[in-house]
Amino acid sequence: MKYKAVIFDLDGTLLNTIDDIANSVNSVLEKSGFPVHSTEEIKLFIGTGFYNLIRLALPEENRDDSTIKKLVEMLREEYNTRWNQYTRPYEGIPELLDELTKRNIKKAVLSNKADNFTKIIIAQLLPKWQFEVVWGERPDVPKKPDPTAALEIADMLNISPDEIILLGDSSYDIQTAVSAGMFAAGALWGFRSADELKSAGADILIEKPLDLLKLF
Repeated sequence: MKYKAVIFDLDGTLLNTIDDIANSVNSVLEKSGFPVHSTEEIKLFIGTGFYNLIRLALPEENRDDSTIKKLVEMLREEYNTRWNQYTRPYEGIPELLDELTKRNIKKAVLSNKADNFTKIIIAQLLPKWQFEVVWGERPDVPKKPDPTAALEIADMLNISPDEIILLGDSSYDIQTAVSAGMFAAGALWGFRSADELKSAGADILIEKPLDLLKLF
């Protein structure tokens, strides 16, 4: 199979965003009188958007909808002021993107992070490279692991799903790829474990970004 495109997850795949996310979450929790979490704990909360991130970060007895929504708004404001303090591309990502560009492999980003943050982050931290599509969480479009958005990207690229690699670091990414009929590549440098990626049905686990090139 000759793959013609790669759909990248954002957090934990293209960019190491964990410190800015964790600092933002803990700041909001602290201001609201709730216990804070370690960075390793927050890694396990990330993957399905801010609402679920806050829900999991709150004590179980405080997970009512109104509290979650209030803290989500606070998190948006907090993250907007500090998202780029520590966030950087993972080692090897610039070189991977350079090589994919040379080989005329189309590139897209599909994240469960809010769409506006996703677009801003890609534009400011990965400005050198052309991504045909950059999508985050959008109203009325199901989030990963629902395959709807991934299949929309395949249609926009005019490439069959089985000619696309979806690279991500969580079970949500792998399940999306499997459901969409794409090749599911698990990124081991991200936020989740090899066991999680295997259990979700990953076709391959990638140790370092440049190892992806072995598939082309």
